[in-house]
Amino acid sequence: MTRTPSPALSALTSGLPVVTREPVVPGGFLVGGMTAGIKASGRPDLAMIKVVDGPAPVAGVFTRNSFAAAPVRLCRAHLKATNPAGDGRSGWTHGVVSTSGSANAATGEAGERDQAAIAGWLAAALGPSVTPEQTLGYSTGLIGTRLPLDRVSAGIAALATRLGSDGPALAGTAEAFRTTDSRAKMATTTVQIAGPDGVARTVRVSGIAKGVGMIHPRMATMLSVVMTDAAVAAPEVLADILSPVAARTWNQLSVDGDTSTNDSVLLIASGAAGTVPVAQGDAAFDALRKGVEAVARDLARQQAADGEGATTLLTCQVSGALDDAEARAIARAVISSSLVKAAFHGRDPNWGRIAGAAGNARMTDAAILVAAGLPAGEAERRGGGGVTVDPAHLVIAIAGHTVYDGPAGGPAAFDKAEVRADLDAPEVLVRLDLGLGDGRGEAFGCDLTEQYVIENSEYST
Repeated sequence: MTRTPSPALSALTSGLPVVTREPVVPGGFLVGGMTAGIKASGRPDLAMIKVVDGPAPVAGVFTRNSFAAAPVRLCRAHLKATNPAGDGRSGWTHGVVSTSGSANAATGEAGERDQAAIAGWLAAALGPSVTPEQTLGYSTGLIGTRLPLDRVSAGIAALATRLGSDGPALAGTAEAFRTTDSRAKMATTTVQIAGPDGVARTVRVSGIAKGVGMIHPRMATMLSVVMTDAAVAAPEVLADILSPVAARTWNQLSVDGDTSTNDSVLLIASGAAGTVPVAQGDAAFDALRKGVEAVARDLARQQAADGEGATTLLTCQVSGALDDAEARAIARAVISSSLVKAAFHGRDPNWGRIAGAAGNARMTDAAILVAAGLPAGEAERRGGGGVTVDPAHLVIAIAGHTVYDGPAGGPAAFDKAEVRADLDAPEVLVRLDLGLGDGRGEAFGCDLTEQYVIENSEYST
């Protein structure tokens, strides 16, 4: 009996605003980057973001690694100090400083004192009324090393006088975020939100990010700041936007399966666009959420494409799952598989590895499921559990070629040479349809190369 082949799988659309990768500073912010001498290479290593009329509401998500770095712990403490109701997820800030070249992780009480000193210097540089608790800080680099405080102190004082609001200033800020990134990462978009007079105002959402190795986030990204000139009613509004966005974007990103000690992302709203304050549940909330998600998604894709040693951005999109959470779990399992990643580096259309990864997929942990919108009880019950995959309903396509068609009987006939040629591309799309429900999700990764092994075998030497 001959079965009819399943329809070809097309790419899923995001329904998000269009993003450009230009350095655009939203209103109400001053930014800048410089070389302070933290890195032995002499490359830029100090970045600063200032809220012009602060303090501004801010939300953050952070690594859940037990060795969370001193700046991560200080950020959580400062958020809680400025907004006790936010429970370390949201608060108020005048500005952010980022140091590159030392992670200040696993440095004990000395590292904690170092980070507190940096917060004090930043507060003094931002203005006479700014308190250390109204500042936030990032660090990135080698774990177990302390920062050269004399250089950081001098750098903060100097950089505070050079901040700007133009594109080159933001490009320099993104450049100073970098460690092993081969290029700076920026993204921007606009959305429309009403002003007090009812007339729509253009709101800017822009972000920068770094991180291309030790990347497999849980509740965060590597380092990222997303800025918007929208007004919001309270810091908790930003937390309600950021947590599910992170679950759908940065938590769907994996380069090597390792979660960093320093992963952090902040969302700051200056209010300079003069919009009505965005509140949970209104149309403006959805518009701002889409803008933030569009920027986060694009930054995550840039990070995956620039994964250490990578030659190909690997995107996996899943449809037909029982729900979105299961679709995301399957997509994440595929792009996280070392065997799948190695096969794509060799331009080998070995769909069996994709099927095996999908069949082994596990749900993420309960905290991320809650952040993504599942009720706490359901998240606890399903966290870490399996997902439903039925080979008889599964369809797999690689680079637009159907390679497995469960409804038509299983393995599909395809031209291996043709598919292999199509895998030699900057981005390869893997599409799965489970044929079980309406769940959709995606994840981003990259191929696993010899260069990745070389870079990480010599990282500290």
